Amino acid sequence: MNYKEGIKPASASLESYGIKGAIERWNLHPATLADIAVERNMATLASSGAIAVNTGEFTGRSPKDRFIVEDEITRDSVWWGDINIKFPADKFDQLANKMAAYLSGKEVFVRDSYACADENYRLKARVVNEYPWSNQFVSNMFIQPSESELVNFDPEWVILNAPGFHADPAVDGTRQHNFSILNFSKKMILVGGSGYTGEIKKGVFSALNFILPHQRNTLSMHCSANVGKQGDTAIFFGLSGTGKTTLSADPNRALIGDDEHGWSGENTIFNFEGGCYAKAIDLSAEKEPDIFRAIRPGAILENIVYKKGTNEVDFADGSITENTRVSYPIDFIDNIVRPSIGKNPKNIFFLTADAFGVLPPISKLTPGQAMYHFISGYTAKVAGTEVGVTEPVPSFSACFGKAFMPLHPSVYAEMLGKKMQEAGVNVWLINTGWSGGSYGTGERIKLRYTRAMITAALDGDLENVAFREHPVFGLQMPEDCPNVPNEILNPRDTWADASKYDAIAQDLANRFHKNFTQFADNCSAEILSGGPKAKATV
Repeated sequence: MNYKEGIKPASASLESYGIKGAIERWNLHPATLADIAVERNMATLASSGAIAVNTGEFTGRSPKDRFIVEDEITRDSVWWGDINIKFPADKFDQLANKMAAYLSGKEVFVRDSYACADENYRLKARVVNEYPWSNQFVSNMFIQPSESELVNFDPEWVILNAPGFHADPAVDGTRQHNFSILNFSKKMILVGGSGYTGEIKKGVFSALNFILPHQRNTLSMHCSANVGKQGDTAIFFGLSGTGKTTLSADPNRALIGDDEHGWSGENTIFNFEGGCYAKAIDLSAEKEPDIFRAIRPGAILENIVYKKGTNEVDFADGSITENTRVSYPIDFIDNIVRPSIGKNPKNIFFLTADAFGVLPPISKLTPGQAMYHFISGYTAKVAGTEVGVTEPVPSFSACFGKAFMPLHPSVYAEMLGKKMQEAGVNVWLINTGWSGGSYGTGERIKLRYTRAMITAALDGDLENVAFREHPVFGLQMPEDCPNVPNEILNPRDTWADASKYDAIAQDLANRFHKNFTQFADNCSAEILSGGPKAKATV
């Protein structure tokens, strides 16, 4: 195959990372990378023109195999524990040398990119990939420099990515053969033993989630964001399955980004990414038209299955994994902000899919409640989502992204509280889950009602309505909302048995309290006051 080589920066040398004698492919065009992957049977071509790859053994992130090197920078700053796991500096050096030796003499694909749309906070990253489609993923997901910028590109961070390299846990200090390790002193990330591309993306964002709050006075957030025609920005926090991507994709508002953002001291909301990495399970043109249209040449599908005898994707088939994905450049979405930057938000939405049917479909939060619920990061798993789950199970992920937050959650929460106060932001808790009973008894709140509630909040239609306080959680529930039946606004009124509602509401409140004990010692009195009441007063 003949193809045009990309630009190699003037001072670039892979030997500086210990990689010797490699066949170097620098900054190739994404279409070229796709062609290489298909030609070498590393990918197939779907009917839409996108390529489809199988990431192998791992079809999702492996949080227990993510490490941070303990050194002078991180020792007293990182929130160490089951998510941020300590790794010895000497073992990192040993593993980096072994990875470099593994990549030496091989064909490698190198991509120079930016993270952060705001140039004042831009991070320069160089990614060395073993596979061409991994390099195309980097091109899709990060911000690409111009040709003139590439000529003298000098990276701050370097990522070595080798899915085919397996660590030896007994020698290398890892838990098993796969690993993702951040070194803040050397500004280097190692990702090995896993073909799941999300490890690359989240490695860079984990670095930013340390650097921006700790060193740049900028809040990093796992959220989506959009902007209205009047320039008003809205932010949507939420865990998987709560509607973060769906609800931020509003035809009347332009998308800033769908996953990772910073809130700067200069009052900007900026996207970390240059692309989107959307779930593809059960995707359809009717449910997610923007995402569906983005699956075209240049996009990468991960772990999908074709309809028998064709190269047409069966989006309902989760036989490889329920975590099927598609990555594509953000400009594959028509209605976007260019560059991906907005002003201070006017409204923030915390999304939760409460399968217990307890939380109101919309409620307004005080600053203390906002910080408390931000640290809690609550949603619920429903029966059938995991083996052994037969009834709703609460799921808490601090800051709606615990798995890639290196600092203590209170650090992010305090920054959020300060910025909310300075900007005069309204914060809303939106329940996209169940009403009229728990999962299996009640019904999921209709999407059109959720959209109507968010629209009402954005348009200021809830500013002059009466509110009542939730007796257990202390949340302020509007008594009226345009285009939403009043009878669903107070969840207790939707249950056939109000006493059963009271009992389940108190049980959920107790679970909130129990989860929060791990954070309480580091939290202010204002944050602690934002939790559910100790006892129900219904």
